[in-house]
Amino acid sequence: MGFLDLFVVASMPVLKVLLITALGLYLALDHVDVMGEATRKQMNRLVYLVFNPALVASNLANTITSESILLLWFMPINILLTFVIGSALGWILIKVTRAPRHLKGLILGCCAAGNLGNLPLIIVPAVCKEKGSPFGDPDVCQTYGLAYASLSMAIGAIYLWSYVYNIVRISSNKVSSEVKTEESIEDAKSAFETHKSAQEHTQPLLSLDKDASYDLMLPSTISKANGQVTLWHKVKQCMATIAGKINLGSMLTPSTSGAMVGFAIGLVPFIRHLMIGTGAPLRVFEDTASLLGGAAIPCVTLIMGGNLLRGMRGSGMQLSLIVGVLAVRYILLPLFGIAIVKGALYLGLIHFDPLYMFILLLQFALPPAMNIGTITQLFGAGESECSVVMLWTYALASVALTLWSTFFMWLVS
Repeated sequence: MGFLDLFVVASMPVLKVLLITALGLYLALDHVDVMGEATRKQMNRLVYLVFNPALVASNLANTITSESILLLWFMPINILLTFVIGSALGWILIKVTRAPRHLKGLILGCCAAGNLGNLPLIIVPAVCKEKGSPFGDPDVCQTYGLAYASLSMAIGAIYLWSYVYNIVRISSNKVSSEVKTEESIEDAKSAFETHKSAQEHTQPLLSLDKDASYDLMLPSTISKANGQVTLWHKVKQCMATIAGKINLGSMLTPSTSGAMVGFAIGLVPFIRHLMIGTGAPLRVFEDTASLLGGAAIPCVTLIMGGNLLRGMRGSGMQLSLIVGVLAVRYILLPLFGIAIVKGALYLGLIHFDPLYMFILLLQFALPPAMNIGTITQLFGAGESECSVVMLWTYALASVALTLWSTFFMWLVS
């Protein structure tokens, strides 16, 4: 296929996403007011608690088997690399631009977590159905493509809700505690000044010895034990600190729980025969989950379109931060992805499968995960700034994602 033909094939899925996003933006307008802020928050909760878990569980149960897991073992590592490299680049961006404290979690999350679920589930089947697709028979392509995209979505959900969720949570808690500390210091200063002023107008009742020393019991003046602290004690203190900062319970979010259920159904033959297939006695449960999961992608895309309205109205966010996130997601990460996937193929870590390689490359070129908006709304941290980032990243995704998809298809074909 020529480059222009590949460009047309790659542009169709992106246009579908843009059309649904534009509809969500229109429904959120003040004079329409179908998807106002309160409605979007309720839809967010519905997607978070019901639609996303059902989508992850049903797709994994249908497409993941023990045989496919052995072939796709590199994908979790590939997705982990997108998070690690994205976080490193985001940390550099924060240091260079001197981002505000309350935006550090948002910037790290946007640089680390791509839309590993919804977009591949839209793009891959659409590419398979296009005439002249480089991935062969449309039915075979769609079957395997859904398996790859489902695994990508499940792993991405686990990383997102265990990594980005905690980053935003810790960042928002740290900012809140710092604000409370500053308020407490101001209150203490005010009380001290009031007390000092009152003392100046009254006769002292006691005569203090000028040679006496009095400690204010500040943390810097508290004495420590003379004995040396053992290495094991230091390790235990470090582990306790980490356990206190990381909310391990957040790893069992509805989406990650749905992924575990999907893996259990797909990988255990006995359960799979009970629930998957036209003759399965318990197929009604899988059919119900598929029906609920089908609402996840359009709902999340509509919510994102509605959230973009706030981004269009502006939030005073630094232009350098927006440009930096765009550079990380659409320039630097795809270049790292090409090097990693080509290196893995050269070392024999992955088999030569054009569709599989295309998915691995695509994971490095996606815009930020839509659920980052859900996370910021849950903690009330950087909601308006998140809308601005999403506005620009998804507005430019129509160009960047199409170009990168075209180049990736040419690279693997």
